[in-house]
Amino acid sequence: MLKNRKIILGITGSIAAYKSASIIRGLIKKGAEVQVVITPSGKEFITPLTLSTLSRKPVISDFFSNRDGTWNSHVDLGLWTDAMLIAPATASTIGKMANGIADNMLITTYLSCKAPVFVAPAMDLDMLAHPATQRNLDKLRSFGNNIIEPAEGELASHLIGKGRMEEPDVIINRLEEFFESLQNNLQKKKILITAGPTYEKIDPVRFIGNYSSGRMGFALAEVCAHKGAEVLLIAGPVSLTISHPNIKRINIESADEMYQVAVSLFPKVDAAILCAAVSDYRPETISQEKIKKESKNEMMLHLVPNKDIAASLGAMKRDNQTLVGFALETNNELAHAKSKLTRKNLDFIVLNSLNEQGAGFRVDTNKISIVDNEGNVTNYPLKDKKAVALDIVNKLISIIK
Repeated sequence: MLKNRKIILGITGSIAAYKSASIIRGLIKKGAEVQVVITPSGKEFITPLTLSTLSRKPVISDFFSNRDGTWNSHVDLGLWTDAMLIAPATASTIGKMANGIADNMLITTYLSCKAPVFVAPAMDLDMLAHPATQRNLDKLRSFGNNIIEPAEGELASHLIGKGRMEEPDVIINRLEEFFESLQNNLQKKKILITAGPTYEKIDPVRFIGNYSSGRMGFALAEVCAHKGAEVLLIAGPVSLTISHPNIKRINIESADEMYQVAVSLFPKVDAAILCAAVSDYRPETISQEKIKKESKNEMMLHLVPNKDIAASLGAMKRDNQTLVGFALETNNELAHAKSKLTRKNLDFIVLNSLNEQGAGFRVDTNKISIVDNEGNVTNYPLKDKKAVALDIVNKLISIIK
């Protein structure tokens, strides 16, 4: 999948810069063409001579060539590449990327890049955990950048592993998975995806909701779109953004709104992936005014069930449609998932457990099992949600009607 691909490798001033040599070797071995762009501080950790020898191209660091004064065009580089990989990415570089501080060749190239961007952070744990760094990483994710970090639990020591740069072979695998996802396996298919939470109003300022971030559903939408599908994304109240032109986003707030849109669109699609964390109940009545706190009085809410979107679509499903559900469980996980699979007429169900570290809500990783309606169970290791999305979509491709 990397043969003849053009890759920009950005290297910054981190001790992990020595690993960039292995990344170049691995990419070249896979048939990729690699252009290195290095920051001035990056050259303190690895020499341009080493990098140019491995990549077989002159290393770019400055706006003007030291040899003859010719201009290195960051715009041309951004148009040339199929993907940009920044590994290692320091906290400083991540901050500049997130805030558009274009004070070196690497950042100007990043800002001009039209291709997908992959970022492998490398710093000590305290720097990574700082709110400023986390805010900047969240910004990069919202821009559609792919953040490559070691998954929690993969190393013997979480404190040692969390801040370090991911291993070169894993980074290269991520690039391969991405380019594999560009194959048009879903060309001419229309896919409906639900994502995020729903909010059920109590009064104008309060609601019942859940912790879903929507990241899993949005990752599924991006993968399906990259594979050629036309995607209808019904999104609950989340702050995520989408960038692919094949995705049409429909914003909703409540479970009833999601139900109405899903039921109206389902007859028009080839498949649906129901990833949203839909509220099972809603208040029977909604106060039109803010409910005031009375000092000694209890407040009682009477909840009524929402309509079951998965069951409703399962009942509507035609023979030429495929329906995928999700099950987030805390106990008897497999039994509950199999029951839901049968009751709701799903073709397969994606199971994840809140008992698994690194899985569930408000994290960038997930650990899933896929259960199909023939009783087959496939377990997957902990991965980031974009890689998980690829596994799910590949399963969909194998059975889509």
